[in-house]
Amino acid sequence: MAPTLGEPARFTGHEYPQNIPEPDEILSGGPAPWAHLAPESRRGLSLAVVEERLAHAHRHVATSPIPGDPAEMAAVADATRRPITRRSAVLIALFEEDGESHVVLTRRAFHLRHHRGEIALPGGASDPGETPLDTALRETREEVGIAESLIRPTAWLSPIVTFASGSAIWPVVGLLDERPEMVIDRGEVDRVFTVSLAELLAEGSFLEERWRRLESRPGSDVDGFFPIYFFRVPGDLIWGATARVLTELLCVVTGVDWPDAGRIWS
Repeated sequence: MAPTLGEPARFTGHEYPQNIPEPDEILSGGPAPWAHLAPESRRGLSLAVVEERLAHAHRHVATSPIPGDPAEMAAVADATRRPITRRSAVLIALFEEDGESHVVLTRRAFHLRHHRGEIALPGGASDPGETPLDTALRETREEVGIAESLIRPTAWLSPIVTFASGSAIWPVVGLLDERPEMVIDRGEVDRVFTVSLAELLAEGSFLEERWRRLESRPGSDVDGFFPIYFFRVPGDLIWGATARVLTELLCVVTGVDWPDAGRIWS
């Protein structure tokens, strides 16, 4: 079955190309989880505000340590559970300018084998014996040149688990005192840029689609559809796991319910 929607009509005006896989069916999704908030509630998210709200959500490392292996998803009945053997971590590196928190993002190099050209948070695969925090800090230094000593590890978000491949990604939040000077590793990164949380929360930035594939997957609703999130930022498009992590972060810092809090993924 041909996709219900197609490119470039869905996503236009982007300076850099991306290969977004087309599912068998696409439907329009719901509004942004924060759509009901007044515009002024989506601005002024300083680092102090972000840290306070992460602590209120029991995500601050001072009171809630970064989880170890993700909890078993006992309700997954239509997929074979496998032990987590591939561990990765990403860093949500935040700094403040003019009272607004900004996040560091990268575009993966186009010659990479997987996820080439996609927007990502600094991060990568864990070395043997590393904690998620160790991995996130090391990968950030290697990819964009931000030294570990400049980052204050602060919080964590929900690990992304793919039991089908036995992999998991831990998102870690780290705060910076100022906009960092960055030097990218051309072997991994095509470019690095920043965007404010206010821009991600602005009207028209967030888009949800509902995807369905011929082969059913965990996380789908009764009709077989599952949500995919996008953020349209100046000249570019954020989607996939990065958009999912940012959606959870924005829900926490704006105090709204995260739609995927109880969703089973695999």
